[in-house]
Amino acid sequence: MSTCHHCLSANVIKKGVTLRGKKLGSGKQRYRCKDCKRTFVEDGLNWFVSDDRKSFVDGLLLERISLRGICRVMKVSLRWLLVYIKKRYAQMPEDLNFKASRVCVKEGDKIYVQLIDCQADELWSFVYRRDNVKYIWIALHTQTRQIIAFHVGDRSRESARKLWEAIPEWMKGICYFHTDDWDSYKTVIPGERHECSKQKKYTNYLERFNNTLRQRVSRLVRETLSFSKDLDYHIGAIKYFICHYNLERQMKTQAA
Repeated sequence: MSTCHHCLSANVIKKGVTLRGKKLGSGKQRYRCKDCKRTFVEDGLNWFVSDDRKSFVDGLLLERISLRGICRVMKVSLRWLLVYIKKRYAQMPEDLNFKASRVCVKEGDKIYVQLIDCQADELWSFVYRRDNVKYIWIALHTQTRQIIAFHVGDRSRESARKLWEAIPEWMKGICYFHTDDWDSYKTVIPGERHECSKQKKYTNYLERFNNTLRQRVSRLVRETLSFSKDLDYHIGAIKYFICHYNLERQMKTQAA
């Protein structure tokens, strides 16, 4: 008797034959697992990807390895991998797993909310061809080094506005942003909440994250063959990495 490919249980029963094979007169025997309630065919192990292998794929997506490289390592097809990562990207939360709290200081009868120090910068990238440039706009929480929001677009004022709109509303009134001397920021971020400078020391944490992003996401590496062919996958890969990065930063903060 066959064992279940999903949960490895031997508690299985026969469940007819495959429909296409039935019409041709050479159907494959189907089985149903009474434990996990899933169906499978006995020789279908080549296309089946277990949960453990999927978990391993999740980890490889966070490293500097191409999609075809993942296919070679995990012995899966590129078609299956594209379908799988599309589902994984769609499961990522809109808040990017960002967590930070207001810092309040009480002086007598008054309570003051301290300003949150943040940094914003853009990262050059492209999709499909080098002249199709897509800038990655990123806002970073200085204290926790977590990414607050990001936007992928051109380098115009409208893209800067999209980044500002992606920042949580409760933060906009108590954030103080450090940016480079790009004019788009000056027209979007309120002047009392903004300081622009050409000196890298004011955006050094975000510059360091940009370097990490390039080193860890293969499609952002310069002079690479692993560039994005589709904008949705481009955005999804960046979002996927940022969501896991924020969780890692939270674990480091708790450990400290």
